[in-house]
Amino acid sequence: MRIAFFDTKPYDKLFFEQYGEQYGVQFKFFETKLTLDTADLARGFDGVCVFVNDTVDAPVIDRLQSLGITTLALRCAGFNNVDMKHAFGRLHVLRVPAYSPYAVAEHAIALLLTSVRRIHKAYIRSKDFNFSLTGLTGFDLHGKTVGVVGTGKIGRVFINICRGFGMKILAYDKYPAPDLAQDGTVRYVSLDTLLRESDIISLHCPLTEETYHMIDASALEKCKKGIVLINTSRGALVDAEALLAGIKARKVGAACLDVYEEESELFFEDNSGHILEDDTLARLISMPNVIVTSHQAFLTEDALSSIAETTVRNLVDFARLGQSPNELCYRAGITSDCRDGKCFS
Repeated sequence: MRIAFFDTKPYDKLFFEQYGEQYGVQFKFFETKLTLDTADLARGFDGVCVFVNDTVDAPVIDRLQSLGITTLALRCAGFNNVDMKHAFGRLHVLRVPAYSPYAVAEHAIALLLTSVRRIHKAYIRSKDFNFSLTGLTGFDLHGKTVGVVGTGKIGRVFINICRGFGMKILAYDKYPAPDLAQDGTVRYVSLDTLLRESDIISLHCPLTEETYHMIDASALEKCKKGIVLINTSRGALVDAEALLAGIKARKVGAACLDVYEEESELFFEDNSGHILEDDTLARLISMPNVIVTSHQAFLTEDALSSIAETTVRNLVDFARLGQSPNELCYRAGITSDCRDGKCFS
């Protein structure tokens, strides 16, 4: 089996070559992202493998189909970059529904601790032998109220870590998990209540039409003054312009961002020698109470290994059995995991 692998980074090749050799899958690694202009690179391959910032819209899907490609393997959980309505009946879309929820949840906590304890500022000072503590005062997490939006695998790990800090935990999910609140340490509430009562809000939900810009000017207005916002999920959950306005108005006390809604042309690349044309991102980064990392929450050896193995097994299962437990279906506008292999009408 030969797979065209787009948007390749050095850390991808190590694990995908390992599992490809183990399962008999040959990858051709392309550094370029998948777009309509690069789709022809997939000619002669059995499938394509893409990441979060590859473009899989209707024209790209049609082009891949014309090249005889029937299988699209996402090496990630999210699929908002894929036009699923158009893919239905044209491409079998496979994904990695979970790799290491610990990697993402722990990164969210790392961002939070770095921000509220001013660790990034202390590090820079100490490199210049400046050991003054002025301006480094933080606050305890113990006793604070954290609002967790999305209680899937990552959200639940994040909640478990917050329990260890002795935090009060509010949760919002369209589909609450009945078992999560049984011990009394987690309370499911409406989104409005979560916004009003939380000292810290962490986003762990997928990007859909319903969740697009769920944190906008109206949502921020409902929050406490000094709210700390963490987003390690999808950039467009947060209206970046509204967030910037909230920071300038002193409504938002701190923002910890591993994702950004216009990241596709910036993140994962070295832009240090270029002038940043995205004024909103430039202003966010310039703020003293904003920490931005470049979509690296997933980047642990454990997660990379799991992503590679699951992606390769998805491809092998589909090639051998004609189905995969991690195929995405699209019926009546609802996406779900395909369990019966009958994703095409």
